[in-house]
Amino acid sequence: MHAHRDTQAAFCAGLATGAVPPGVTAVGDVERRFSVYRNTVAHSLTDALCQRFPTVLRLVGDAFFKATAGVFVANNPPRSAILHDYGTAFPEFLAGFPPAATLPYLPDIARIEVLRGQAYHAADALPLTAQSVSDAFAAGPEERGLTLHPSVRVITSDHPVVAIWAMNQPGATPRPVTPEPQAALIFRLGEKIPVVSITADTARIVTRLLAGERLGTACADVPPQIASVAIGLLIQHELIIQVT
Repeated sequence: MHAHRDTQAAFCAGLATGAVPPGVTAVGDVERRFSVYRNTVAHSLTDALCQRFPTVLRLVGDAFFKATAGVFVANNPPRSAILHDYGTAFPEFLAGFPPAATLPYLPDIARIEVLRGQAYHAADALPLTAQSVSDAFAAGPEERGLTLHPSVRVITSDHPVVAIWAMNQPGATPRPVTPEPQAALIFRLGEKIPVVSITADTARIVTRLLAGERLGTACADVPPQIASVAIGLLIQHELIIQVT
């Protein structure tokens, strides 16, 4: 077992450095054949990143993206056999990648795309009707616990990432963007994954609910009318699946 793990580790190291792992043989030139295999792996992982981060690709262009992806791939081998999971660390990589420093919003755009992928693959759940939520709240909303749909995700940013993301979707019309912080609610709606702009207060409430806090605690530091708007948004998009 240890020998097998050592072989795997040497093979992964070879994919990063180009050195043929000990014990690897081939009919013909082993170095050339391993180089072809290594290039195929790098191309496949780069293509996976292109598929997972299409908005980042549109923002920086094909040449920059593929050069960046090449650096990422060389230093971040897959940790799962599930290819659509590859690249989860890409946003953090971009945040520390000097050539991307002139686009400070780029890591958060990548985070939106990671969260959209997570939302798409989240479990199914039946939402409560607005009437069911209203009936449950009649017993005292501040004491209620809300369970949100498994696909719900939230992101807050110091940059106008919702506007930037939206205007870089296929068919969108470019327009001026106001440089201000934005937050987004992300969830699955059928086959679509909307990115809905929300206030910082709403983002804070939803984040606390996702962490398991009771409604009263989640809304403790916001005015009642703002809390009502946040809960109304969750009801509108059918994102509440249980009230306890």
